Order: sequence, then C-alpha cells, then structure tokens
Amino acid sequence: MREEELEVALKVVIVGNGGVGKSSMIQRYCKGTFTKDYKKTIGVDFLERQIEVDGEEVRLMLWDTAGQEEFDAITKAYYRGAQACVLAFSTVDRESFEAAHSWKLKVENECGEIPTVIVQNKIDLMDHSVVNPEEAELLARALGCRLLQTSVKEDLNVGAVFRHLAAQCLAELHDPKDFDYYPPAPNTFGPNHFTISAFNPSRSSKNQNGTIVLRPPKKKKKNVLKNACRLL
Repeated sequence: MREEELEVALKVVIVGNGGVGKSSMIQRYCKGTFTKDYKKTIGVDFLERQIEVDGEEVRLMLWDTAGQEEFDAITKAYYRGAQACVLAFSTVDRESFEAAHSWKLKVENECGEIPTVIVQNKIDLMDHSVVNPEEAELLARALGCRLLQTSVKEDLNVGAVFRHLAAQCLAELHDPKDFDYYPPAPNTFGPNHFTISAFNPSRSSKNQNGTIVLRPPKKKKKNVLKNACRLL
C-alpha cells in the first residue's frame, strides 16, 4: 500500500487547570477566533484540523477537557486512546503551574507515556507573571517534556504546539517497534480509504477493520513527583 494512501489521525488531549486557556487555544488553532469571555468547559469539547507535517497529511483530533475537579471522573475516560497531550498552565496562575505534575500523572495513568508538551500560556501578561522562567524550565525537565510559551490572545506559537506533537507522533509511527499493522480484509476499503486509528484504548490485537493502530512506546514510567518539593 502506498504511503500517500494512508490517513494519519491523531487523538490529542489538552489538560490543565480551569481558566488557563485550553478552550481558547483550540478555538484559535482550529477556527482562528479568540474571545475574552471565559466559559467553563463542561466535561469535554472536541475540534479537529487537518495539517501537513514533513509532506504528510495529519488529522489532529483535539479533545479539550474540563479542568475543574468536579468533572474529573468524566474527563479521565476521554484520555484513553490519546497519542499526544498538551499540558497547559497560565503565566498569571501559580496554582495551575503547581498542578502540572498531577495532570501529567492523570494522563499517564490512562495512556502510559505519550508525547507531551508543556505550554505556558498568556505570555502577553509577562509583566504580571507569577512563574519565573527558571521554574518553568525546571518543570519541563522534571516532566521530561518540551516547554513552549504561547499567547492565544496574540496568536503566538499556538500552531507550533500542535506541529511539534504531530512531528513526534509521526516519528514514532515510522518506527516499526511502535505500531502494529493489521492487513485489511478483502473489499473492506477502496483504494484511497485506509485509516490510522486514534481510538484504541485497549491493547487487544484483535482488529476487524484493517487499521494501523498507533501505540505509545513501552517505556518504564518515571516518578514525575520526584522533584516536586524542589520545584514548588
């Protein structure tokens, strides 16, 4: 099967405390819009966007999850099957920064280790920052993730966040150790219909639809709370 016949579809979850700009981020990225009016996400919201990365078409399915504790049981179920994660905190919200470790653990408990980027949003408010640059860099190193600074309001670096994650996932896709190939049944698909599934929370090898199923690399989990006291 030719490479151009594959559709790469990636499920990405966006997590972090309420009010850090998760919903605004995916609205800006997918629709090019921004509003100052904050509306609390109830449960989970979903948007998608098609992009090209290194000559390959990638469909990003972005799951915006509520950051409030009362929705915790609902949103964790939507982490399953995710292949990448955006972990966001706000420049002007110290509590959201200090919660980053626990958000990373919540995602790992459902998905294992998946490509994750730490996003420091609202850098247009740096004059009122409650997180210094050294702390943010130390957090990223402790969690083993890249740190990107964004301003959704100014549309600064928002696209870079998702392109970085897509590139990481594509790199894993092209490593034969990180995915399984199940040949399609005869006459199941037309010549241009072949999908890489973003939804496969189980590790079952059974597959009825001729799907390439991406799976996170099998790595030993790290104790991301190891340096929490030193950081915070």
